[in-house]
This record gives sequence, structure tokens and C-alpha cells, in this order.
Amino acid sequence: MIVVQGKEFCPLEGSKMQDFVDLGEKIIFLVMLFASILAIAVFIERLIVYKRNFNKESESLLDSLTLLVRHRDLKGTEKLLETHPMENSYTRFMHFVLEREKENHKGLEELMEGKILKERLGLEERLPILNTLGNNTPFIGLLGTVLGVIKAFYGLGTLGNSGAEVVMRSISTALLATAAGLAVAIPVVMANNYFTRKMKLIIGHLEILSKEIHASFITSGKHNQSSSSTPNIHH
Repeated sequence: MIVVQGKEFCPLEGSKMQDFVDLGEKIIFLVMLFASILAIAVFIERLIVYKRNFNKESESLLDSLTLLVRHRDLKGTEKLLETHPMENSYTRFMHFVLEREKENHKGLEELMEGKILKERLGLEERLPILNTLGNNTPFIGLLGTVLGVIKAFYGLGTLGNSGAEVVMRSISTALLATAAGLAVAIPVVMANNYFTRKMKLIIGHLEILSKEIHASFITSGKHNQSSSSTPNIHH
């Protein structure tokens, strides 16, 4: 019901268009609400996961693991992993390597690449949700605005010039849908970019650690081969 100059009008009452637009607006705002809740839930869950891999303790652990690997100190590495209270990508990777350290060099290299890929998949989990929400919520909000504008102009055609003021207010209300879509999309895109950047850094650290392990095994292998090839001289 719209009141213009003391008179009541129902320009869209009983209209199929009114029913369609009203239903569409309700669905869109429910979708926006659901998208907001889902984005917050995914953000909190991913933040907890990434905090395990990106804090001062994890950085210190990574430095210590790299140093131990360079010295091929397997016992020291095992002891460090046992005393480290928090599980993260680095500890899982090193446990995996220690369990398979007797593999041949080529086999170990392939296994490490597979483990890094698995860690990457784990870190990327649920990030597509943020990416989808960030890309699509502005368009969902825009659809809500379009429906609101359709409703407003339909009312303008029914009321004529006498309803122009009311219709303009309806249009301004319709623009709230676009604003809501942007309000959801902007922080979601920022969060997705943040997690993607952190994921690349973690995977980069794992690849560097993998190369350190591979180089250490190769160096050790060459050293053992050269030692075994040296003839023994008996006096």
C-alpha cells in the first residue's frame, strides 16, 4: 500500500509481476544473508588453519628443521618433531620424509612432490567458496536492485506524476541490494587473496625444504660412494 497526498494506492496488488518481484527480493536478501554467514564461517576456519603455519613458533621450527636437514641430523629432527606441540604442514611433511628416508633418491623425490601437492590441496580447501562468493555476490545484489527498479517504475506507470517521490524512495531502497552485495564481496575477496598468498608462501617453504632434503641425501650418497671406492692400504 502506497500513500500519496492522503490517498492510498495499490498499484501492483494482485499483479503477477508484484508477486514475482517481492519473492525475488526476499530470496535475494536471504541468499545475501546466507552468503555472509558462510563467508564468516569459512574465514574463521581457514584463519585457524593458516595460523598454525604462520606464526613465530612455526617460523622458528622451519629454520631449525632446515639446519638439521643440512647436517643430516635425523635423530635431532625426530627429537625436535616430538617436542613440537602443534601439528602443521612442516611437521607433517618431515614426519612423512622420516618414515621414508631409506627410499632411493629418485623415489623419495617423487614422494616428497606428492606430499607437497597433498598439503597444497589441504591449504586450498574451501578457498573456492570464498572465490565464488567474492565473484558472484555483487551480481546477486545487482539483481536485487534491478528487481527493485522494475517494481518502482511499474509503480510510477500506475501512479503517474503524483507518485514520483514515492517511486524515487523505492529506487534508493533498491540500491541497498547492490550495496549489500559489495559489502559482502569486498572483504571476501580480500580474505581470499590473503589466504592464497599465505598458501603460496607455505608451499614455497615446503619446496625449499624438499630441495634441502634432496641435496642432503645426494651429498651423503656421493660421500659414501667416494669413501667406499677409496682402496684400503694395509701396512
